[in-house]
Amino acid sequence: MFWDDRLASYDFGPGHPMNPVRVELTMALARELELTERPNVRVATFEAAGDKLLGLVHEEPYIAAVRHAGATGLPEVRHGLGTPDNPVFPGMHDASALVTGASVAAAEAVWTGGAEHAANISGGLHHALSGAASGFCVYNDPAVAIARLLENGAERVAYVDIDVHHGDGVQAAFYDDPRVLTISLHETPRTLFPGTGFPNETGGPGAEGTAVNVALPPGTGDAPWLRAFDAIVPPLLRRFRPQVLVTQHGADGHALDPLAHLILSVDGQRTAYAALHRLAHETAGGRWVVTGGGGYELVQVVPRAWTHLLAEAAGGPIPPETATPDGWRDFVQRRTGEVAPRRMTDGTSVVEVHRWGNGYDPASPVDQAVLATRRAVFPEHGLDPMTDE
Repeated sequence: MFWDDRLASYDFGPGHPMNPVRVELTMALARELELTERPNVRVATFEAAGDKLLGLVHEEPYIAAVRHAGATGLPEVRHGLGTPDNPVFPGMHDASALVTGASVAAAEAVWTGGAEHAANISGGLHHALSGAASGFCVYNDPAVAIARLLENGAERVAYVDIDVHHGDGVQAAFYDDPRVLTISLHETPRTLFPGTGFPNETGGPGAEGTAVNVALPPGTGDAPWLRAFDAIVPPLLRRFRPQVLVTQHGADGHALDPLAHLILSVDGQRTAYAALHRLAHETAGGRWVVTGGGGYELVQVVPRAWTHLLAEAAGGPIPPETATPDGWRDFVQRRTGEVAPRRMTDGTSVVEVHRWGNGYDPASPVDQAVLATRRAVFPEHGLDPMTDE
């Protein structure tokens, strides 16, 4: 786990949805449940990303603009800085570079064998573009981490993004690069920011089929979401055979999230984490880089979801019926004034996934979305859109 209390300095200010208390509460819950005391877990230090690292993805004038805005408080609107989504805050460059440094350190630890799995829950800032901030994201830490893997010799990296919003910035960074497979499952861009992520966005010349987008209808819950995941992610990862799997785990697909319209539970999210863990071992030799992402229900959802994620990555999932510790609930009350959830579950029974191979339902909006994606990209991988073969 790459963590430093300074990561909470990535803070757009009072009233902004991206409140760093969510990562504070997550780490507090992980500690109370003694995840950090497990013998196979190490809380590791890291350095902020320097300009050379950031330059693997971001343009030099943009990096300079971020530094200038954070030092002066002046907006740089042409670079997306000083907007309602991305207000300027003091030390913006330093805070954003620190988040990126943690994700790069996670990627390097996995690539060099220093760790089998590595996590930066403060990361996952997947909307930042090469020359502009976007969607609460200043520097695109997963894209920089992937670029660093490529620089170090990786030939195939897969990125799976389960945030409710399209992972547009990571897709854009590698749209023309056949070495990187990006898969994003998100709410349809017809109803949600950033307005991209349609099935026909499949990769540039020479990289056809390496951008994969599953645009799910509002109201999609656990069972259909997991069916969509099962229909897209495992067959593509098995065919692509990445050397490293990088995943983004925005928790904003939850039913309580105030900014989107999917209706997942913590239990459904936990099931997806376990599936990605299995796929990391099956397809990528166990090399798994984990980041956080979106998630704006700060108390009821994000801390439990991401603590489940960290426990899964540590090889010891937390039973869903586990009670949240008294000490954590007291901390939540003092820190936020809210009443914390009492258990690590939403009480949802996640049923066995009705797998795609069991039959396509033409009346299902989710099946329609999945089939559109499979038709757009599966032939590029030598896969039949209907049968996986």
